[in-house]
Amino acid sequence: MSARLPLFLRGLRRLQPPPGPPLRLRAPCRASSSGGGGGCGGGEGLLEQRRLRDSQVGSSRGQGSQAPPARDSIVREVIQNSKEVLNLLQEKNPTFKPVLAIIQAGDDNLMQEINQNLAEEAGLNITHICLPPDSSEAEIIDEILKINEDTRVHGLALQISENSFSNKVLNALKPEKDVDGVTDINLGRLVRGDAHECYISPVARAVIALLEKSGVNLDGKKILVIGAHGSLEAALQCLFQRRGSMTMSSQWETPQLQSKLHEADIVVLGSPKPEEIPLSWIQPGTTVLNCSHDFLSGKLGGGSLGVHLNGLIAENDVSLLAAALRIQNMVSSGRRWLREQQHARWRPHCLKLQPLSPVPSDLEISRAQTPKAVDVLAKEIGLLADEIEIYGKSKAKVRLSLLERLKDQADGKYVLVAGITPTPLGEGKSTVTVGLVQAMTAHLNINSFACLRQPSQGPTFGVKGGAAGGGYAQVIPMEEFNLHLTGDIHAITAANNLLAAAIDTRILHENTQTDKALYNRLVPSVNGVREFSSIQLARLKKLGINKTDPNALTEEEMGKFARLDIDPSTITWQRVLDTNDRFLRKITIGQAPTEKGYSRQAQFDIAVASEIMAVLALTDSLADMKERLGRMVVASDKNGQPVTAEDLGVTGALTVLMKDAIKPNLMQTLEGTPVFVHAGPFANIAHGNSSVLADKIALKLVGQEGFVVTEAGFGADIGMEKFFNIKCRASGLVPNAVVLVATVRALKMHGGGPSVTAGVPLKKEYTEENIQLVADGCCNLQKQIQIAQLFGVPVIVALNVFKTDTRAEIDLVCELAKRAGAFDAVPCYHWSVGGKGSVQLARAVRDAANKGSRFRFLYDVQLPIVEKIRTIAQAVYGAKDIELSPEAQSKINRYTQQGFGNLPICMAKTHLSLSHEPDKKGVPRDFILPISDVRASIGAGFIYPLVGTMSTMPGLPTRPCFYDIDLDTETEQVKGLF
Repeated sequence: MSARLPLFLRGLRRLQPPPGPPLRLRAPCRASSSGGGGGCGGGEGLLEQRRLRDSQVGSSRGQGSQAPPARDSIVREVIQNSKEVLNLLQEKNPTFKPVLAIIQAGDDNLMQEINQNLAEEAGLNITHICLPPDSSEAEIIDEILKINEDTRVHGLALQISENSFSNKVLNALKPEKDVDGVTDINLGRLVRGDAHECYISPVARAVIALLEKSGVNLDGKKILVIGAHGSLEAALQCLFQRRGSMTMSSQWETPQLQSKLHEADIVVLGSPKPEEIPLSWIQPGTTVLNCSHDFLSGKLGGGSLGVHLNGLIAENDVSLLAAALRIQNMVSSGRRWLREQQHARWRPHCLKLQPLSPVPSDLEISRAQTPKAVDVLAKEIGLLADEIEIYGKSKAKVRLSLLERLKDQADGKYVLVAGITPTPLGEGKSTVTVGLVQAMTAHLNINSFACLRQPSQGPTFGVKGGAAGGGYAQVIPMEEFNLHLTGDIHAITAANNLLAAAIDTRILHENTQTDKALYNRLVPSVNGVREFSSIQLARLKKLGINKTDPNALTEEEMGKFARLDIDPSTITWQRVLDTNDRFLRKITIGQAPTEKGYSRQAQFDIAVASEIMAVLALTDSLADMKERLGRMVVASDKNGQPVTAEDLGVTGALTVLMKDAIKPNLMQTLEGTPVFVHAGPFANIAHGNSSVLADKIALKLVGQEGFVVTEAGFGADIGMEKFFNIKCRASGLVPNAVVLVATVRALKMHGGGPSVTAGVPLKKEYTEENIQLVADGCCNLQKQIQIAQLFGVPVIVALNVFKTDTRAEIDLVCELAKRAGAFDAVPCYHWSVGGKGSVQLARAVRDAANKGSRFRFLYDVQLPIVEKIRTIAQAVYGAKDIELSPEAQSKINRYTQQGFGNLPICMAKTHLSLSHEPDKKGVPRDFILPISDVRASIGAGFIYPLVGTMSTMPGLPTRPCFYDIDLDTETEQVKGLF
């Protein structure tokens, strides 16, 4: 084969396969003269035909005729240029090596070898997917779609018969991988004059290059293109016209063909010449260029052209140069791909707001705005098409593969939004978070991302309502945000309850079977073969049994393997439901006669209180999540040793149920800026922050100068403290600033204002100016600023302004906040006007983040559990000391003995006060903090003490929100959400 290659290609090294999993390479293609992509493939006798052509042209040339162009030198020049460009790209990106895939339907080993050698010379990888010559359109498209989705491939070419080039096949190619320029999108860009934004047919470029290198001046020439079709015909016409040529197209069967040939200065043959068309129709002195097959394959008769042509450039000249120009297109494709990977300031199409006064309901505002298609949003912020999984029109999941692609990208700035101690009047942390990113991206042209928690449907239908922000600063569509989203909480519920079922089922079967019967059912013989599953092998290893044959275990080993001996009184794993249902707070299970008398008291928690939710929020990869799920402790055995999900054999199943939930959900704000909604642990009974993964992905996407704004639940004493001590420990991320949210009327309540009842009009203290109440209530704001300063992070106070607030009240809060050590204090109006109402806040956050933080943890995790609890109680809450119940002390002793004493602390405490008493507003002092119980979330990675009495299942109020929620059955629109 190599003997037939052009001289400069001989002896090149054979191509090494690209790194990573092997690309598909079918059986070697057999030699044949079948057609190639766009007519540029070569046949078995390509080089022999060239020699015949040279001798024929030589005999027909008159004296003084030009010699054929130095094709090899042109090809060398193209390949050398491609190699130099690629080397420059690889200097900055050493691991980068573009991959060209060629789908070949038919047998053309010569062209395959030429492609491989040219690619090797230029320094890129190539793979051929060889299909049978009679492959159907559907089979070819199937291969195209596979290559489209293969992120290792940067270019795709088709080497198939002309009959297979249907519009459906050609437009199946992704335009960005279409290095032959055959898709409608690339052709359209060429026709519009956007040549720098598209790929141009290498065959058409080769035709032009060979003519120009032959010294042919194309300006004013009459060009006749015969027998070309589709993309090649369009590209040739466009390129010739750009050079001032008058271009005509014709097919071989056209009645006026002879007269057209007589008029032409240059003839381009796009398909094989029929035998009945004599060459004598071509005028002497005409330049003929052939980019078809078989023109010189013995069908000329007598071996003589019979006419004196000015020059003949045959198909193999075109095909070889076209192959080289395809390589050049490939390098351009790689360069574009690298440019897409690099951070750039986004150019999003931000959605315009038309704020109304008075401000309509949140649902009316959300419904009045039409969100961008989520794939458009994804492209604007630098996500690739294969990195998103679209759910409907306005939400998508983002694949974790993005982190690998952007691993060398610098992170953006990391900002946390927290608040003062909550009141029934609300502070608006979510609204501030959304308003801040709307201001940054839509009004200051700063890349920014909001990362929010997914709301539980319990409060949505209960008393709190939705959690998408509010007014003109919210996530849309808000009904999709608040209801189901992409099903993550349902996945958590399914996984949690599967584990709960596994616990009670295992106890039942161990109570009713002998060791041998239990072992035989756990390791059954299937079709005569008995073997351990992989998770059972892991359990054997944990038990120190180094055997893999189930029949080799002793009776003692079988009993040890089969029995977990769970102590029912130590079970801490509860069933969950994403509904507020107070009657599930204590239940009895196992009362049916089929459970053979095994019953016990149990309870349901709200779904977001599940440890699996905390695992989802703190994990950083699929492998890490699987490991965390496996080490979740659900009970102790009768010897006091922890029993885990791994021991129950359910880890793999839990991971399967959670495999999609781990991917962050992409949505948008009212102004079209990006939002991640992912994970939703409560802050009073869990750590209260959105996921580590959402933050990490967002930090990569915004780039070094961008901002990621995430929110912590409830007050700074709860959500922020856990963000720093738990989430930042797990993620390794360092925050740059804290935004502390307050409102004038909430501060009035902390200053001693009257109680507030839902549905009852506010008393005049909250609707009229009252400077003294505001001043007294600022003690809580000042305390929360001091808590943030414990961690060394600059604080900006965001004062959420209501229409009843007076200028004097606003100025007083801002002044007192700055005196307490805030970097700045800014009034915000995003609720009523959108992002432009928080531009001042955005500038303050940018300045504070650029100042730099001196972040530090509050405590060393190696301290004893009791000391860590005491540190939080005294330094954060302001308690005098702590008081442990006997049960709490017993649990601390057990967890320490089990090796869990070095975990961080997640306090489960009321969010309504700095103390354990919800009615104590402001800054309570000199109180003793009671620790009633201590539990462990080993998979999530923290110990959580219960302060006083904490319910993990909310109840419904007398008048729940569901009274107002309805569906218009004609329009299918949701009504009543807020």
